[in-house]
Amino acid sequence: MNASFPIQNISDTAYGVAIYRAIESERSDALFCDRFARTLAGKRGEQIVQLGGGESAGWLLVVRTCIIDRLVLQSIEREGIDTVLNLGAGLDTRPYRLSLPASLRWIEVDLPAILEYKQQKLSGESPNCFLELVKLDLTDLAASHAFFTKVNATAKKVLVITEGLVVYLTPAQVAILAIALHRQNKFHGWILDVISPLELKLARKKYVRELTAANSIEPIWDLIE
Repeated sequence: MNASFPIQNISDTAYGVAIYRAIESERSDALFCDRFARTLAGKRGEQIVQLGGGESAGWLLVVRTCIIDRLVLQSIEREGIDTVLNLGAGLDTRPYRLSLPASLRWIEVDLPAILEYKQQKLSGESPNCFLELVKLDLTDLAASHAFFTKVNATAKKVLVITEGLVVYLTPAQVAILAIALHRQNKFHGWILDVISPLELKLARKKYVRELTAANSIEPIWDLIE
């Protein structure tokens, strides 16, 4: 693996997402404010921005952030969500920056390294709700299913978020995940984003060399020739 690549593994894409949130937050007419984003993004996030075409390329991530923010808050207010399960959470900061009920349980699931990094960077900050970090490889199907069952048993209404996750899974893995979530009778809703074939082709042109070198491309990329 070439250490000069800003993307070393799949979790590193979270640094790029964070830097785009930081750039938006620093605008005079910002659509949201994430005061933690630049600290989390660090130098690696800045490198990924340049790899992806500069600051102007982040509009999609900014819009996605705004929409998911709104959907989360509406679900909590209107549907009585008591637990948010964020799968592949990366460097998301919604528990810290959104106005959330203190009683809300927010569970972030991701690989150990990215969660440990975020925990270190935000060690002096307090979330606005009860935050739980779970280190788990979501491609470990048995462990994931067991964890979903555990969450289901201790919640009333669960909202699942998979922001920027399913694009890195194969169609079969997405189907298995959907079935596993559907089997939990207290999992009330699922917020996810999908990308058009055209956008995937554009992303492939920008990132394929780095993602391939980092072993971060799943077979879904082979479907967009």
